[in-house]
Order: sequence, then structure tokens, then C-alpha cells
Amino acid sequence: MTRDIITIDEKKCNGCGLCVQGCPEGALQLIEGKARLVGDLYCDGLGACIGECPEGAITVERREAEPYDEDKVMDNVMKQGKAVVRAHLAHLEHHHADAYHTQALAYLKKHGHDTAEFAAQPEPCGCPGSQSRQLSGHRHGSHHGTGSGGCEETEGAQGSVESRLSHWPVQLHLINPGAEQYRKKDVLLAADCTAFAMGNFHQSALNGKSLAIACPKLDSGKDIYVDKLRALIDSAQINTLTVMIMEVPCCRGLLALAQEAMAKATRKVPVKLVQVSVEGEIQKEEWI
Repeated sequence: MTRDIITIDEKKCNGCGLCVQGCPEGALQLIEGKARLVGDLYCDGLGACIGECPEGAITVERREAEPYDEDKVMDNVMKQGKAVVRAHLAHLEHHHADAYHTQALAYLKKHGHDTAEFAAQPEPCGCPGSQSRQLSGHRHGSHHGTGSGGCEETEGAQGSVESRLSHWPVQLHLINPGAEQYRKKDVLLAADCTAFAMGNFHQSALNGKSLAIACPKLDSGKDIYVDKLRALIDSAQINTLTVMIMEVPCCRGLLALAQEAMAKATRKVPVKLVQVSVEGEIQKEEWI
């Protein structure tokens, strides 16, 4: 059958093993110093391992592959203990893989397990900065006052302007292109400085978009950025990509990365360039 499944770029893989730890389904193993996909039937194609790879060596492709088998995956994860089973169930829930999640619960019941034993538990440690999560959005209560340009802004009880950030993380190295918050969404790729220059960044630029941020001058791993942007285009099937940069010449490197990703992608999506002055004004806004 033809379906989404991960692929590993052997040249980029450094054998760190983080992806193996991040795949409770057991689809990945370290063999001869490289991460390998050991069986199509264990890979659900949701791409959770992409965000674990610091080298950008993992992407999702659509190809002929053996059908994913939830019962065989459960056979595998049950051998690894309750924590791994919980991680697998949480993974399915996070990606809204409802059919697989139902099959997994049915497996537990069939083998005499109380599903409550495997309910998600808070992690005692780990870095919260890279944990993918949806935010409530529009979190602060009532409408209060009018912003510049006559647009009504929302302020909370403490007078703060409402955040329009819908998910976390947002730094391009940390995001998972396979996460639900990017799938079939309008994406804003913003240079780090734009949010500091624009006083109304949340209301005018971020509203209704999923965010990724990067600095084309100071960040390392530009090839990883290209691969992640390509994955957003091809695998997440984003609707549009808005690239927001500062007026300084080095910032155009972010647009170049987006254009390189577009050239490598199999899909084509509309791309808009927005250029911001150091005073926070929109200098240029055009589809390219």
C-alpha cells in the first residue's frame, strides 16, 4: 500500500540515538552506528521522531510500505514496560490517531489490562522547552480598548494584550513538522527580531497562523532548516507560508532558505514576503 512513512538520510545521521528513544513503537534501532527503520509495520508515519533528531536526518515520505499494524506494535511496546506503553498511547492521542488509539486500548483489554494503569502521567524531568503542545489561544478574557488602526484589541484582567500564539515550541530547530499544529495550516516563518520591532506582531502578523522563528545570520544548521521547511510543505501540507524578515540585508537569508525548501519540495504553496523596518513598519508585502 502507499502511505506516509519516515525515511532516514544516512549521511546526516550521527548515530546519537535520540530518535530511537523517541520512538516507543520500536520502529527505529541503531545499527552499525546509524539509525535504521527496522520494519515498516512498526512505523505509523506520524513523524514524532523528526523533532528528536538534532541533525534533521529524518523526514516523512509517501511510498509503498507494509501496512502499519497496531497489534504488533503493542506486542513490542508491552515488552518495554508501562512507561513505554503510556508514551505510545500519548503519541497516538497527540496526533489524533483515534483509530490506532482505539485499537491499542482494545489490545490492553483483550490481554486483561486495566487501561487506567496506562493513563498519561506528568514527566518528573526533561526539557519542557522542546515538548510539543497546543496552547489555548485567545486566553485573556474581555475586549478592552482600541489598538492602532482602529482594530479592537483584547486585554486581560492585568491589562496585557492577548497572545495569539497557538502552540509550543516555535524555534525552527525545536519544532516537529509532523505536529498537528502545522498540518494544513497557514504558517508564519518569522525572523527573531520581527516580534520585537513590531508592537502589534501578535494582532497583525501572528493571528490565525502557526509560527516558526529563526535567525538566518546567527543560527547554525541551515540545512536542517531547509529540510524542516520542506517537510512542512510536503508532509504537513501547509496551506501558505509567510516569510517575515527585517530590512537588514542579512535577514534575506531566511527567504533564501524558504525558497530552497520550495525548490526541493514536491508540493507548491503560495509564499508571501513581508519586510519590516527597524521602526516596526511594514515596508514590503508581496506574494513571490
